[in-house]
Amino acid sequence: MKYAKLSNFIVATLMAVASTNLAQAVDLSGTASQGGMLWGKVAAGTKVSLDGEPVKVGLEGNFVIGFGRDAGPEAKLALLHADGTAEEQVIEVKKRHFDVEQVDGLPPKTVTPPPEWHERRVKETGMVREARSVATDQLDWLAGFVRPAEGRFSGFYGSQRILNGVPRSPHYGLDIAGPIGRPIVAPAGGIVRLAVPDFLLEGGIVIIDHGFGVTSTLFHMNSVDVEKGQSVKQGEQIGTIGKTGRASGPHVDWRVNWGNVRLDPILLIEPEPMKGPF
Repeated sequence: MKYAKLSNFIVATLMAVASTNLAQAVDLSGTASQGGMLWGKVAAGTKVSLDGEPVKVGLEGNFVIGFGRDAGPEAKLALLHADGTAEEQVIEVKKRHFDVEQVDGLPPKTVTPPPEWHERRVKETGMVREARSVATDQLDWLAGFVRPAEGRFSGFYGSQRILNGVPRSPHYGLDIAGPIGRPIVAPAGGIVRLAVPDFLLEGGIVIIDHGFGVTSTLFHMNSVDVEKGQSVKQGEQIGTIGKTGRASGPHVDWRVNWGNVRLDPILLIEPEPMKGPF
């Protein structure tokens, strides 16, 4: 679904708090909620920050921001215009409900990774951080996103399990179940920053840089059909569904980041967030 056609999406209506009489409120599109992404455009030369942190602004004034699973009820978007005037917009971030499941009585080895995994996991997570650290000027994210595979949604962003009384990290992706070998396509265009067939937990993994710090990560792939540094177009096949790594069944786990902020992929392809099965 293209951003230009997202008429059913929540369009953020913001209150501008100007420091001068020359308020130039920015129109933001997207979903102003936990896990949501917003994008807008300012005049050339305007500096933008979110809650005090600088935000990348393109040569034509495009920028994108996002909110994590546990984001607070408000965020402050500050603008410093080229003429020196400044203003601030308060964004109301909608709170969402995420399913939490408690499971007790599991064997400890199924809850805590064995010590021998440590060195390999440090290396793999470092590769992921490096792949997501680039913030290029590409605007592939602005063209919108499509679902990376056909199939049933089997896991949802934000859900969490408490295993033997210990809270685990929330699930930050959208799981799409399907038969092994079903094509996985690029949800948006970009540059492949990571392509590895055999990560310990993720199995076959691909990370695509869509620009401005927006990335897609897809894993549990049976085959990885692209290479690091390769440019891909939206809808181009990048691999196939599998159950590699730690997966209970064949599916692709699709995750979207804005820098280090983990976003909900379903908000980019569906008008309303869907409730998960947990």
